[in-house]
Amino acid sequence: MNSVTAQSHPRPWQVFAALSVGVVAVFLSLSGLTVALPTVARELDASGAQSTWILLGYMLVTTALILVFGRLADIIGRRPLYLAGLVTFTVATGLCMLAPSAGWLIAARVLQGAGAAAVVTNNTALLTDTFPPHTLGRALGWNATVAAVAQVVGPLIGGAATAALGWRGLFAVVLPVGLVAIAASIWVIPRGPRKAVQREPFDMAGAVLSTVLLTAVVLALTPGVSSLWRLPWACGGASVVLAVVFVVVQIRRTHPLVDVSLFRNRGIALVLAAVLVNAVATYAVTLLVSLYGQAVNGISAVAAGALVMPVAIGTVVAASAAGSLMLRFSSRTLTATGMALNAVGLFGIALMLSPDGGSLAAIAPFLFVLGCGTGLFMTPSTSALMLTAPADRRGIANGLRSTLQNVGYLLSTALALVFATAGLSAAARQAAYGGTLGALGSGEVSRFVDNVRIVGIALALVALAGVAVCLAFPHRKVNATVHTLEPVELLEESA
Repeated sequence: MNSVTAQSHPRPWQVFAALSVGVVAVFLSLSGLTVALPTVARELDASGAQSTWILLGYMLVTTALILVFGRLADIIGRRPLYLAGLVTFTVATGLCMLAPSAGWLIAARVLQGAGAAAVVTNNTALLTDTFPPHTLGRALGWNATVAAVAQVVGPLIGGAATAALGWRGLFAVVLPVGLVAIAASIWVIPRGPRKAVQREPFDMAGAVLSTVLLTAVVLALTPGVSSLWRLPWACGGASVVLAVVFVVVQIRRTHPLVDVSLFRNRGIALVLAAVLVNAVATYAVTLLVSLYGQAVNGISAVAAGALVMPVAIGTVVAASAAGSLMLRFSSRTLTATGMALNAVGLFGIALMLSPDGGSLAAIAPFLFVLGCGTGLFMTPSTSALMLTAPADRRGIANGLRSTLQNVGYLLSTALALVFATAGLSAAARQAAYGGTLGALGSGEVSRFVDNVRIVGIALALVALAGVAVCLAFPHRKVNATVHTLEPVELLEESA
């Protein structure tokens, strides 16, 4: 593992700043395209399936490689892998900006997702290596805040860039951010001593199995795949078989891709489950509200970005307060409250949707509540996980968290798009992605809005299930003296 102790780095907040720039680049690229998608679909004449893969291609590759890069980081070092990811991501961003066709853009997004995976996997682990315990909780809280803000502000920036420069403007904004991240990271992220863990072999079988497994899951759920393969159930069946084989292989490996022993700690297992549930419940909302505003109300990309801004505001407010709240309340209380707020926001959004467009302003308060729930959930859950994991397994622990979070993003997006466009004709589906559904008549619009309502209610029920998961967390509060979680107490909460 290529790491340093916090005491050997005199300016850890410089490392935080450099890592934050990389986080901003990755999450702007991930979320900024949601409001620009209708413009992309129209200008590149993308089909419904191609429009879906412009989003999911990036997410699938990122998710599939996070586990792989998490393990590699523990073996070869986090700094070199992080820098390689930043360079790959930035080069791919330039290729996205130059894309002449939907196929080119999908391929460039896949490469971009591979770079993003290396960045996401190493970000939190590098912070944990750099900061001393008494400031680590604060650093992780701010890191979660930066990621959340970049993700939820991305639609506004994407909409503004699209309005000013066309859809390529989003990538024109992300490109210099990536370049700055590379320069800053090379300058301030320290090199560390090589450790014995580097002699551990890499689990190639586990890497291949995990990648194929996640791909099969997404293919089973993705719109357009059934018409291409005509056997979507085969992908689902293959997913089940691959999951069983993967678990068996990991148990038998001396140095597995996934350290199964981490799941023997009840606290870690519950946090990871909550991360997955939270991601499924909340991620697709920004995309659905943006599509609703453009397809039903006919608003522009920049207006769609402004429409979802209450999520960003709520996230910033709650995430900023979460660090202080952790001194008074347990992670169980904070995460359960955050998940409950998510459920309230989702139910409210579903109720406010109308086939005639209704008042978009009526959705804003519920989007704000959703943002508060997201911000309140992230910081205590991330801090608890990273401080509970053994130091030489923080890379894979963070990789598991990021993988499950991205699996949740994938499931949320794929399922939301499947059910939101269910029953629509191919032309209506393409019009929904292109923001021109209103031109096809009230029947298609009503069907689309009804579908989106159903998706919103279903996601709210998922969030309620997440409340139950969070309430099962071990009851531990933050140590008010050092402003962080007590790792020893958490480690004792084993099954």
